[in-house]
Parts: sequence; structure tokens; C-alpha cells
Amino acid sequence: MMTIAQNGRNDGQPAMQTPPVASPQDWEAARQQLLVKEKAHTRARDALAAERRRMPWMEVTKTYAFEGPGGKVSLVDLFQGRRQLIVYRAFFEPGVFGWPDHACRGCSMVADQVAHVAHLNARDTTLVFASRAPQADIIRLKKRMGWTMPWVTVTDSFDADFGVDEWHGTNVFYRDGMRIFRTYFVKSRGDEQMGGTWNYLDITPLGRQEVWEDSPKGYPQTPTYKWWNWHDSYTDGAEPDKKWVEISDAGEKAFREEAAEGRD
Repeated sequence: MMTIAQNGRNDGQPAMQTPPVASPQDWEAARQQLLVKEKAHTRARDALAAERRRMPWMEVTKTYAFEGPGGKVSLVDLFQGRRQLIVYRAFFEPGVFGWPDHACRGCSMVADQVAHVAHLNARDTTLVFASRAPQADIIRLKKRMGWTMPWVTVTDSFDADFGVDEWHGTNVFYRDGMRIFRTYFVKSRGDEQMGGTWNYLDITPLGRQEVWEDSPKGYPQTPTYKWWNWHDSYTDGAEPDKKWVEISDAGEKAFREEAAEGRD
């Protein structure tokens, strides 16, 4: 039964109908009941990511050019030598609400949520924002808002060719030498989940690249937790820190014991 709570409101709005107040025991029982569904949701999310990794690829045969802070760059250049590329088309151009001081408010919220890109880079993945705004405006905006992700200017039909000639959307690409493939695309509310390292990796063709994942044969995978690092401490090609391996192994063992005993 819902209860009525005033919540200190005196603005003439209807009072909130809040859930009942429970004892600690009843609250924990309700939490455990919900946890069953939350775990099912997590497993379903993992299964969906596994399906994404089996999506067919579409080869990109057209040449595209962008403007970066250092001048003209190609689509291949955006990978920065890595195999995977995530491109978020942010709505920042003449005509957008807030121009030229701000980008679209929704796109700005996405930018505010982006985790440090070093974690993506450690999984052979590059994140790039792309907009129609000139570089001078992008550089000024990034400085004002404190954003550090790479951000290029679209100069041709790239955004229209990949489903986002206006507003926003996220495309994922894979590079095999000089060949580029489009592997995934999402827009509208699908962009709501973007920003976190895990959510970004889950839409890439290689995924998180951890041993527990259901990925096609031959895909790169390493032990869970071992590759994690502070964002200022990643070193290309370095072996996992031995002390961290010991700590993460002990933590994983404890997690599994809790799960086996039903205490998680």
C-alpha cells in the first residue's frame, strides 16, 4: 500500500504517494526479491552484448575527411592505431539551441558522463566525438566545459551516410589494416547508456575482451580484472601488476564464495 508524504512541499502540487515504510527485515526481503530480477537483467544484458559481437560487418569503402585540431584527418586516422573506433555524432553546429556557446543540452550531458578514455584505449578502442561545428568553436567549447575526448569536425557526408545527419547517434567501427568495417549503430534513447567504459565496450565487436564473455572463437580475451589500472598508469604491452593480480584473485574468490552462499 502506498503512503502519502508531504516531503516539505508547499507549492500547491499533489503530495507524493511513496512506498510503505518497512522494518529492516522486510526491507531486506524486498531487496532480495528485486535482486533476482536485477541479476536476470544483467545476464540478459550480457547475452545481448554477445549477440552484438556476432552482428555482420559492413565494409566502409568510401573515403571520409575530418578536421581535427591539427588539420585534416581521415577515418583511418581517427582510430589512432587501434582496432576499434566509437564515433559519437554530437549536435553542435549553427542553429542548435545554445550556439555558439554550447552544444545540444542532451549531447552535453553525454559528454559530461564520458569516463576517462585511457580505459577504452587499454582495450584497443578509441572514442571520438564528431560535429559540424568548426574546430575553433569545438576547441573553445571543450575548454569551457572541461572535456578532453578527441573531437573532430565533419566536412562531408559522413554523418548522413551513417544515420545521423542531425541530432546525435553512436557508430562503431573495426579496422583490419586499412580496411574499415561498420559493426554497430545506435541513436535516440540508445545513447542514454553511453559514457561509461563498460557500456562502450559492450557495443564494440570485441567486447570487454575478458575470459567470461561469450565471444566468437579466436577473439582476444584476458583474465577478468587483471588489465584494470589507474587511468594515468597504463603502459602499452605491460604485463599485469603482480600485486594487483594477487589482490584481484582474492577479491574474485570472495565474490564467488558469497554468491555460492547466497550472500551477494
